[in-house]
Amino acid sequence: MKYSIFSLAKAALSGHKGWTRAWRDPAPKSRYDVVIIGGGGHGLATAYFLAREYGIRNVAVLEKGWIGSGNAGRNTTIIRSNYGLPGNTGFYELSMKLWERMEQDLNYNTMVSQRGIINLYHSDAQRDAFARRGNTMRINGIDAELLDAEQIRKELPFLNYNNARFPIMGGLLQRRAGTARHDAVVWGYARAASEGGVDIIQNCEVTGFVRDASGRVTGVETSRGRIGAGKVGMAVAGSSSRVAAMAGMKLPIESHVLQAFVSEAIKPLIPGVITFGAGHFYVSQSDKGGLVFGGDLDGYNSYAQRGNMPVMEDVCEGGMAIMPMIGRVRMLRQWGGIMDMSMDGTPIIDKTPVDGLYLNAGWCYGGFKATPASGLVFAHLLARDEPHSEAALFRLDRFRRGATIDEKGQGAQPNLH
Repeated sequence: MKYSIFSLAKAALSGHKGWTRAWRDPAPKSRYDVVIIGGGGHGLATAYFLAREYGIRNVAVLEKGWIGSGNAGRNTTIIRSNYGLPGNTGFYELSMKLWERMEQDLNYNTMVSQRGIINLYHSDAQRDAFARRGNTMRINGIDAELLDAEQIRKELPFLNYNNARFPIMGGLLQRRAGTARHDAVVWGYARAASEGGVDIIQNCEVTGFVRDASGRVTGVETSRGRIGAGKVGMAVAGSSSRVAAMAGMKLPIESHVLQAFVSEAIKPLIPGVITFGAGHFYVSQSDKGGLVFGGDLDGYNSYAQRGNMPVMEDVCEGGMAIMPMIGRVRMLRQWGGIMDMSMDGTPIIDKTPVDGLYLNAGWCYGGFKATPASGLVFAHLLARDEPHSEAALFRLDRFRRGATIDEKGQGAQPNLH
């Protein structure tokens, strides 16, 4: 069913009894050309682009839970392309352009809202760093504006400009950035992929790999039986190390908990996304009125989808430093996602040393905003067996070669061997 104002009106006249399922719920077949492990945004987007761009439709997406049960439903919904290093700059701008046309491509309301993001700075050195990043963005055709304190005050008059410890001196603005509804993104990709012939198989946990005499991966063992595959792609975020270990691989990735929070609903206050430059705090306001915010990792390795109180306190302190008035707002709920932190803060999209097995991992803080571009370039790799031009530097062996893209390294200990 194509969604439109006309289909909505027609359904209303029939009491909304004619809606069909958004995507099919098939039983797994014995074999597929491509099996993608992970039914989050990246896995579903990969399947969608395999079908749409490369005509590969005999594809299965395997999800151990339900669609949206992992990090796809556990993030703070921010989309942006304000990166400053080669490799990341072009990739995230590609993603932003795909965000801008996503709703038309998918025929689904993913609630993309380009309200802008302002990264505040609090010192001369930080201003200079943001100026360099903004210049890099503009050189690469990406919008960026460096604002001084008075310009920030016009945009965000409610911030605390009299804080002697963290004076707000200005900020870097990207007006095309913003937010999107995380659940709607995975639902939209699931629906579009299913329409393209992809089988989306929920409650299907991968428990091992099937390999032939040469060691090539020829399928997967799952909680719903063995499934054969011409190629297998991993897009499992914080579980990357565990799934790779089933194939005898040790990845340069560590898994950490990243908490996020939402407050009770308040009247419209925050026009876009704001980040605190003297600590790790970022905040936006949802369509329901809640303040959605987050900050640093919990600082220890974990596969738990929950966090701890010290980080919760640290995040709230960051918010209080720039806008003390939120101290009167009650927190409604908290959740945690499992972050696959690479050693240089940059993703890995590459063939693995195991023939037939492909990797999409190491997204650190950038997973959600990368969703559409990640799917496009991973589909290109799976279809063509060569890297997409915008992901050519995201190689698995770059740590061994000393070719890291140090946007922001996060892991505690590089596993280089």
